[in-house]
Amino acid sequence: MMMHCVKMYVTAESRCKLISWLIPVHRYLRLSFECCSLSVNIMDRFLASTPVASDCFQLLGVTALLLACKQVEVFSPRISQLLSLCCDAFSREQLCNLECLILLRLNFRLAAPTIAFFLDFYANHISNVSHRLALRVCELTLADYAFNKYTPSLTARCALALANQLLRTSQGLEDPANQLLRINPEGPEEEPMDQSLTAELTYGHASSQEDNSLSDPAHSWNNGHIN
Repeated sequence: MMMHCVKMYVTAESRCKLISWLIPVHRYLRLSFECCSLSVNIMDRFLASTPVASDCFQLLGVTALLLACKQVEVFSPRISQLLSLCCDAFSREQLCNLECLILLRLNFRLAAPTIAFFLDFYANHISNVSHRLALRVCELTLADYAFNKYTPSLTARCALALANQLLRTSQGLEDPANQLLRINPEGPEEEPMDQSLTAELTYGHASSQEDNSLSDPAHSWNNGHIN
C-alpha cells in the first residue's frame, strides 16, 4: 500500500491550499458542510500519524472526502468522479489503497465532533442569516491551521458571535453583548468566549477564496498540483 511519491512533505501552506480547493469541491458535489468538516478532521488525524508526500496530498484530500461521505451522506460520489476532479492524476487503485491505509491508521474510527456539528447545535439560537454568515467564517477556519489549537465548539461559538456582530453593525444596531448563544441548562457546559480567537476570526491569517466563474473545481489544479 506504499505510495511512490516525491519526498516533499506537507506544509501548513499546502494544507491551506488543499482545503481551499476542497471547500468549493464539496459544494460542487452538493455535499453537506458536516461532510466537508469531517473530511478535514480525518485528513488531519491521518497526517498526525503518517507523513504524506506533497505529490499525494490531493489524493489524500479526495480520499478523506470519500470516507466522510460514506460516514454522513446518504449517497457518495463515484470514485471516477473524484479522480476526474484531480485531472486523473491518480488511479482508482491508489485511492482504494490509501482509503484502506487511512482506515487502519484511524482504527476505523471516522466519527468525530466537528465544527459543523456545533454550528448546527448553536444555530437553534440565531437567525438563518447569521448561521449562513457563520458557516462561511467556519470555512475559513478549516483552511487555516492556526485555528486547530481551538476546540470546534469554541470556534463555532465565536464564528456565530462574529457573524451576529457583523450583521447588527451593518444594520446600524448597537453591538450585541457577550450573551449571544447562551446554552440551555440541559446542553453541555458552556465554554467561555475566547477574545484571541475572535480576533483571529476577524483578522484571519488565511482566506479560502472561491472563483465562482469556474463550473468545475478541477480547473484550479494542474496535473494533480495546486496552481
